Amino acid sequence: MTDTPIPPPHFVARPDGLRLACRHRSGAGPTIVFLPGYMSDMLGGKAQALEEWAAREGRALLRLDYAGCGESKGAFEDGTLASWRDDARLVIDALVPDGPLVLVGSSMGGWLVLLLARDLGERVAGLVGIAAAPDFTDWGFDAAQKATMRREGRLVEPTPYGDQPYVTTLAFWESGEALRLLDAPIAIGCPVRLLQGQADPDVPWQTALRIAEQVRSADVQTILVKDGDHRLSRPQDIALLIGTVASLTEP
Repeated sequence: MTDTPIPPPHFVARPDGLRLACRHRSGAGPTIVFLPGYMSDMLGGKAQALEEWAAREGRALLRLDYAGCGESKGAFEDGTLASWRDDARLVIDALVPDGPLVLVGSSMGGWLVLLLARDLGERVAGLVGIAAAPDFTDWGFDAAQKATMRREGRLVEPTPYGDQPYVTTLAFWESGEALRLLDAPIAIGCPVRLLQGQADPDVPWQTALRIAEQVRSADVQTILVKDGDHRLSRPQDIALLIGTVASLTEP
């Protein structure tokens, strides 16, 4: 038996001509928008699991790759938090220009969905963060690492999540610092669900509690998975994710 071939992506052109890859499935309920993490893409395990669930249940789903990531064009090191936020907004506006949205973001994608939910306002019917990592440019690097970025323009480190080294540019770091959220109330009024592993070596689980405290919405649930890691990609984690998304997307 062979795996079902993955259909080719659709492309949306930015004003500068660079083409962003995405896959859009029409269906019932609010459109689910999945935003991957740093150095990840729309073919990752959680995104694919949501795609399979959406296909079975007839739900609308939009996945995308930021510029320089996955199947999108461009150079990864040219990307910043702001430019990737804008990439996501461009694809959303092009393919889902109206109607309710449920934004789902993993790690850095969790930071981006918070930024987008604040900007999109009442269009957002729900938000799900998976190990959401807002402000990680602040708390995720020590003084020596920040000094290296300022001195050399980039920081290169090994990562357990892939074969390529983890590269953080000074431009990305500065963009993240300009878009920090956790030091002030966050004007998001939709239901918010935060899934966070307490054995996550990258995002302190207390971050989820800080997000819950700062968002304006009163409908916030923080779900701590005691033995959960950063990826939250085990079968039981995927089941939790799909159940959480389903609860926010009933037609």
